[in-house]
Formats: sequence, structure tokens, C-alpha cells
Amino acid sequence: MAHSGVHEEGARPVSRPAPGPREAGGGGGGGDGGGRHGRRRGMRKHRMLRWSATTLAVLILGTAGAGYLYYQHLNGNIRKGERSSGDSKARKAEANAAGQTPLNILLIGSDSRNSDENVKLGGSRDNRGNPPLGDVQMLIHLSADRKSAAMVSIPRDTRVDIPKCTDPDTGKTYPATTDIINLSLARGGAGCTLATWQNLTGVYIDHWMTIDFSGVVRMADAIGGVSVCVRQNVWDRPTAAVPGGSGLKMTKGTHKVQGKQALQWLRTRHAWGSDLMRARAQHMYLNSMIRTLKGQNVFTDTPRLMDLAEAATKSLQVSEEIGSVKQLYDLGTQLKSVPTDRITSVTMPNVPDPRNSDHVVPDGANADRLWEMLRDDVPLDKNGKGSSGGTKTARPTKEPSAPDDEIGVLVQNATATSTLGPVGARAGTIAEELVRKGFSRASKDATAGLSEDRTVVRYPSAELEGDAQRVAKSLKIPLSSVKKSTDVSGVTVVVGADWRTGTAYPKQSEARAGEVPGNADAINGSDTGQCMDVYSVYRW
Repeated sequence: MAHSGVHEEGARPVSRPAPGPREAGGGGGGGDGGGRHGRRRGMRKHRMLRWSATTLAVLILGTAGAGYLYYQHLNGNIRKGERSSGDSKARKAEANAAGQTPLNILLIGSDSRNSDENVKLGGSRDNRGNPPLGDVQMLIHLSADRKSAAMVSIPRDTRVDIPKCTDPDTGKTYPATTDIINLSLARGGAGCTLATWQNLTGVYIDHWMTIDFSGVVRMADAIGGVSVCVRQNVWDRPTAAVPGGSGLKMTKGTHKVQGKQALQWLRTRHAWGSDLMRARAQHMYLNSMIRTLKGQNVFTDTPRLMDLAEAATKSLQVSEEIGSVKQLYDLGTQLKSVPTDRITSVTMPNVPDPRNSDHVVPDGANADRLWEMLRDDVPLDKNGKGSSGGTKTARPTKEPSAPDDEIGVLVQNATATSTLGPVGARAGTIAEELVRKGFSRASKDATAGLSEDRTVVRYPSAELEGDAQRVAKSLKIPLSSVKKSTDVSGVTVVVGADWRTGTAYPKQSEARAGEVPGNADAINGSDTGQCMDVYSVYRW
């Protein structure tokens, strides 16, 4: 028997057949009242699901939009600059067998007082408006396999050769000069400091970052404090003999510093006795900061990560190729992957400057050994497994494309260093030696003023690699020093500062993991027992 059913909200009545046995038997709640209620419940459920899906879509889109806007906000915080603004010919390291290359980042602490906040934190209002100086300079080296890292400081009063630099903001060009390294920041910005480091060390530097006084305070607050230690009560204040001072005052023992006190710790010099000891205190702080961040799991704690991202993007100025939040985050994750016992902090081995007792210069062979370890990606620690050296691998030998007497070879004299002039006639001497060995087409290049730390054989294209290797072998130059380069038009022997005498390349002793020069003041990142001694005048 049929009955009338009514759709909701004024729809036309329609005829509905009587329920069949399955519907009447209980599957719909019994009788035709149960079928109707079941149908309505189904419709309400459908409408509820549809409403929920719509709401969820709105929430997702809204959150994504907010996330995108916040991401753009962070990107807008970042100040960027030109990577290199000076003359430098350092070359990026070759990839290891896995295709990986080391990563080098130059961290510069600026003493800029060009804001009310920085003047308040740094004092010396008379210097407001002056070009900033790079009083803290530290190279962060990540190994190609990202399993070890080094933090290398150069004292601010180190006399070096500063190359010709052009300020990217003003267009002003500064001629090459010899002066203390912290002045390089005022002669073309961070890009000039980067070029100065590259020329001194021979290490290709991928990026730079700068931070000023207010940035240090902001970052220290975002981290939530970093533990430091002093063996005696310390008060870095003006004395009758020495004006100035950071204002750091604390009792002996371990303290957690943040904000302004963290800046005072990093700026203290007189109370530690010297600028070299200030570098040690800075290394202690950074090692402790890394341990703190690892312990906080900031990369999985969204609110903490957002706080740090806000502080970092407001505090740092970076070279333009890492000028986005994603690129900075990627750098952070790479640093995070290095165990603390594989992080080593050192200061460039140095000796007093014979021209000025207030300055220092690199300590010859010891400084060169440290730069070699960085260039060859040799770990500064001994805690790695299964490797005592860097990432260099055996180079396959290729057949030369022609007999020795048909291989064209150009020899260049690049024996000049920052402290020594070039050795006269070196290009001619080596060219004559090659002719004597059967390379009758060898000749010297008269170009003057070239400088290379190490001897290298360069070739422009793959078909000449075997020729370059053949030339290198005849002079006992290792195949690891045979490099492809677009700077040459044929096989070119560049006689570097490591080959100042003789006609056979001197055998080089390769650096081994952990064999850091004794006067580099090495500190391991996992060492929690480090504590600063206080110069007696500044104890209380």
C-alpha cells in the first residue's frame, strides 16, 4: 500500500513504495517511520560531512596563507649584500667521491654604532656614523660529508694584505693595502673581508654573515641563555691605566648569560688579558650555544623555531645567495647534523708583528698547515671513524693526447706571499727543466705579481687532462694538484710559494686528522669543562 512522502523545505510530494521485507525487518529502524528517520539522519550526516570538509578547507587555506605571509615577513627581515667585493682568485674545492664539497661561512661581528640601540649597547657615541670594523671574524668550515666542523678565528689586530675592494653600496673603490684585518669591513663591506680571508688562506668561502651588537642581544635572548664559566670573580671595567671595558661583572663559577650580558661576554678583552683570549671566550660561548640548541631540539619545536627565526632574520645580514629563510634553515640543519665532539674551535697560529708590537701576523708554517687542513678538508679532530685524512681520493690517470715534445706548456711564477716577495726567474728555471725532460714546447710566462700558496698544474678542457697529468708526473707534482680551469688556454704550471727552490717539486707531508698546530688553542665542542682565567687587575 502506497503512502505519500514529503521532501524538506516545500518540495513537491512524491509517491514512495511500501518498504520491502529488508527495510521493514529492522535494517531501517522498523516500519516506514524508521525509513524516513533513517533517510533524514543520512541527509543530516551528509550535510555535516560537507560542512566539515568546507570548514577544513577554509582552515587549511587560511593557515597556509598565514604561513606564507609569515614566511614572506621573515624573508623581508633579511638584509642582503654582495658575496665578494674584492680581488680574489680562490677556487672552490673539488667534490669528493660522493660528489660533496665542503661549506665555508665567514661570520663577522661588526662594532657598528650607527643606531641608537647599538650606541647604547656599545658606547663610544663619538664613533657614531663611522664605517663599522670587523672586530670578530670567524670561519665556520663544514666538511664535505657534514660529519665534522671547524670554527677558525683570526685576531682583529692581524696585519694582512687587504685587496682592492669596491663598496657595492657607494661604488667607492679602495686600493690594495696592508693593514689590520678588522679594517677590511670598512673598505668595501663584508665582501671585502671575505676576499681578504680568501687571499690569506687560499680557502674558497661560500657565504658571509654579519651581526652587530643589538643582533647579539636579540639572538641571545631568543636562545634563552648560554652557560659560560670564569675561575675568578670578574669585572671588566675602566682602570687608571686602561680606559673602557665591556662592563661584564660576575662571580666565579658557571653562569647562564643572555641579552646584554651575553654581548658583554663576547666583547670582553681586558679582563681575559688579550685579544687572543677573547677569541677563546667566544669559542667557549659558541660551543656552549651549539650544545644548548641541540638540547632544545629547536628544529622540531615549532614555537622555539619561530622565535629563533624571527631573531635571526632581524639580527643577521647575509650574502645574497643565502638571502632567504629556506636557505638559512638548510644551513642550520647542516650544522645541526655535526656531533659536538666533531666540532673544533681554533685561533690562527700567530706571532708578534715585527712592525708593531700591538699587532700580530700569521705564524708561517703553523698557519699554513691550518689553512692546508681547511683546503684539503682534513678534520681538526681525531674522533672520526675510519679516516685519518680529508676527502681527497685517488685520481685516475689519463693517457696524454700527444708525445711529450708536442705538448704545449706555459710556466708561471706565483711564488709571492703576503710576507715574502716572488723568487726571481722561477718560471724560466722550471720551463728549462721541462725542456730538458723532453717537453720542448715549454716556455715561461712573464706575467708578474702572481701569488699561489701551492703549486698547481691547470688545464682548460677534458682532452688535455692527460697532458697535464704527464707534465705533473715529470716534475713530481701530485695528481691531486692537477686541476681543470677556465682561466688558462693550455696546460699551465703555476709555481707556488711552496716551491721556491729546486727543479723537482718538494715532497709534501700530508696533514692528518687532529694534527692541529700546537699554538692554535684548539677546543673541542663537547668539552664542558672550559673556564676562563681572569687577569688579576679585573678580579674583585
